[in-house]
Amino acid sequence: MNLEETEQKVKEIIVSSLDLEDVSPSDIDTEAPLFGEGLGLDSIDALELGMAIKREFGISFSKDPAENKRIFRSVRTLAGHIAEQKQ
Repeated sequence: MNLEETEQKVKEIIVSSLDLEDVSPSDIDTEAPLFGEGLGLDSIDALELGMAIKREFGISFSKDPAENKRIFRSVRTLAGHIAEQKQ
C-alpha cells in the first residue's frame, strides 16, 4: 500500500470509526489538523481513532504524549507513521 492509498484508508477509518455523518473521506484535507481548528476531533475521538488504526494496520503508538500529538496532527502524519511501522 503506497502513501496515497494509506491516506485514503485513514480518511475512511476516520469517517467510519467516528460516525461522522456529515463528512465523507473526500471532504477531509490530508494536511489539515485533525484536532482543534481542522477536523475538530477531541481526545475521545483520538482514543477511538487510535484503536481503529491499531486494528486495521496492526501498529503501535508511542507512550509519549508529545510524539502522539505529532503523529495525529493530520492524515498525512498519521499515514506516514503507519508506513514507518509497516517497514
